[in-house]
Amino acid sequence: MTPPPTRPESPLIGGEREQLNGFLDFQRATVVWKATGLSDEQARRPLVASRLTAVAPLLSHLRYVERYWFSVVFEGREDTWAVELESDPDIEFRVGLDAPLSRLIEEYEAECALNREIAARHDLDATGSHRGEPVNLRWVLVHMVEETARHAGHLDLLRENIDGETGE
Repeated sequence: MTPPPTRPESPLIGGEREQLNGFLDFQRATVVWKATGLSDEQARRPLVASRLTAVAPLLSHLRYVERYWFSVVFEGREDTWAVELESDPDIEFRVGLDAPLSRLIEEYEAECALNREIAARHDLDATGSHRGEPVNLRWVLVHMVEETARHAGHLDLLRENIDGETGE
């Protein structure tokens, strides 16, 4: 088994922001670890009933989710996927079926780096707008830990079924 990469650990003693960022960054690094080293074919291989539950589509989805919650909700940038999502609610998964895995990983890591900067500019009580409702950064960080960890678990199972690689 390939040893896991060094992933940032959340501090055992620390402030709320440090712990939220630590848990999120650990999960983000886990996502990248689970996707790294696969061929494009392996990353697109459907292993469950939904062909969208494969490594590449999940990574593409997480890339979009990162962009949405930080750039759109907190920075007020345009949601460039909004029109496509109206006609196809799974579009952010589907584009992963055609994109090279290396590009998806690179774009995901770049999005995460940008979002660390965005989060650092805002207080945990700062609010953005989600579907016309206020949402604070604290909620977004907790949600992103949950969302990223859930899909990291999916990726862990998929990776084990692709090539036998396991790990937390």
